[in-house]
Parts: sequence; structure tokens; C-alpha cells
Amino acid sequence: MKHGLPAVARRVVASVICAVAVLQAPSTPAQTYPAKTVRIVVPFAAGGPADIYARSLAQRLQEAMGQPFIIDNRPGAGAIIGTDIVAKAPPDGYTLLMMSNTHTVNESLVPKKPFTLMKDFVAIAPVNYSDLLMVVHPSVPAKSVKEFIQLAKSKPRGLNYASSGTGTPYHMAGELFKAMAGVDVIHVPHKGSSEARTSVVSGQVEMMMDAITTMAPMAKAGRVRALASTGQKRSNVMADIPTVSESGVPGYEATIWLGIMAPSATPKTAIDRLNAEITKIVSRPDVRKTWQEQGAIPMSMTPAEFDKYLNEDIAKWAKVVKFSGARPDQ
Repeated sequence: MKHGLPAVARRVVASVICAVAVLQAPSTPAQTYPAKTVRIVVPFAAGGPADIYARSLAQRLQEAMGQPFIIDNRPGAGAIIGTDIVAKAPPDGYTLLMMSNTHTVNESLVPKKPFTLMKDFVAIAPVNYSDLLMVVHPSVPAKSVKEFIQLAKSKPRGLNYASSGTGTPYHMAGELFKAMAGVDVIHVPHKGSSEARTSVVSGQVEMMMDAITTMAPMAKAGRVRALASTGQKRSNVMADIPTVSESGVPGYEATIWLGIMAPSATPKTAIDRLNAEITKIVSRPDVRKTWQEQGAIPMSMTPAEFDKYLNEDIAKWAKVVKFSGARPDQ
């Protein structure tokens, strides 16, 4: 006769011990976010501000969250192609969208899209904003905004301005300038910021409103002539350059901002975790110093605050689109 518990009793005790071990074990990767690679879709061409800051953000998110954050550039159709990819992705927190005011503009400029921003996406966090720089090719005789306006009025539809595509902040900054300055300058959309920048530097297009973070070095090198910055006050990156507002177009202001969204129905736990980590990153002294030296000002909001900000920006640009008469095919 064997001593000890009967076989049935031993099996019961073993089951209880296993159950307790499971309850006491730490959470597995499958129970935490993120548990695998996260993709950030950038619906703009490589080399522009959205791409540059998406990569900067992804590197730091990867360090903070312990999983790879990869960048997937999907430019085209004024950011609609890449954005639609995210709209159709599983709402699990593993496909994110790097977006800008191109998206809030498109809500009124391109109403017939395969998605609706505030219906098909959820706000996570803003990243930063920066002024634009109004530049011309050195061959253009205008040395100031006032002189450019005079030149444009002397030859209606005789001057062109470049943008990275219809509906982008560069396009709308140009349309706002046309409307407020009373000039008729032809819009020449390109497939991305780099292509538009090349057109201005080569002299194929006379003028461009471009992100100061990328255009300032070219202006300082003399490859283009900076006429003005587009913020409320002068940029610390080029403090000797006046604003458009103080150069003959009172009240003019246009900036580019960036943010992160995800498909609607993304778990709140993922949204809150991402917002918390992004807020920590943009608040870091080293990040703030580096970005501000480039002309980018970090932004910080809760998901609810960012949601409100987006709705207000949609309303703002709807007025500009109507006022300027801008169309998707311009």
C-alpha cells in the first residue's frame, strides 16, 4: 500500500497550485501595450517636417516603451492615401497616423474622401508646431513682402508659388496670403516638400511658404531669399526676418503643426499610454532645446484637449477654404 494522498487528491492539489501561480504571475507581454512592433504611417514624402519629427518621436517611443516603432511613408493625394490606410487598419494601437493641419484642411477642401477625420480616427496627442518661411528664388527682384505684392499686382497670374500638395499647410498658407494681400499667384502643387523645395531653389517656381525648420538653412546659405516668417511674432531661428503681418499684410498668420491619431475604437489603454509617453518626450529639456533651435515648438495636450483642438482647427480652415475659393484640383 502506497503512503500519501490518493491520486485524485494529488491532482486536485496540483491544479490549485497551478491556478494560484497563474494569478500571482506578473503580466505577460500579451497583456500589456505595446507587445509588438508599432507602425506610424506618415502620409507625406520623406524629408519633410512630418517625416523628420515622426522619426524623432519613434526613436524615443521605442526607447521608452520597449518595442520597435517603425515609420511607413505613404504620400499622395494630399495625404489621403496614407491616411486611408490607417483608417482601414485594425483599431488595436499598432497602426498610428502622423497627421498635420493638412488633415483638418481636407475636411472642408476635400469633402468626398473615403474617411471622415473625427469619425474614423481618435485623437492621441499633438507633437509640435512651427512657423513657415516665405521665400523666393534669388532671381526674383522683390526684396520684401511689400515688393513681392507690388510685383505680383503688376503681372497678374505671372508668378507661381510651390507647395507639397493640395490641402497642405503650405498650400493654404499661400491661398491665405493671396486672399489677404489681394494678389493672383498661381499654385503649383508637388508630390512632396522636397520636390517643391527643389523647384524654388532651381528657379522653376518663384515663391514658396515652407516650414522654417527645413527652409531656414537654405535661406541662410543664400539658395533662396527669405522675405518673412508667418507666425504671430518673429522666429528665434531667423529673428532678423520680419513676419508677414508686420510686412504689409496685417493679421496674417499660418503655421504647421503635427500630431498623432489612431483608428477609432482603439483601446483607451493604448491611447492613454501613448499620450503619457509622448507628453514625457515633448517635455524633455533636451528635446525642447533641440526642436526650438530648429524652429519647432513642442505641444502638450490630453487626448480630450487635442480632440477639441482638432475640431476648432477644422472650423478655422473651413472659413479659409471658403474665403479663398481654394479647390482640390488647384
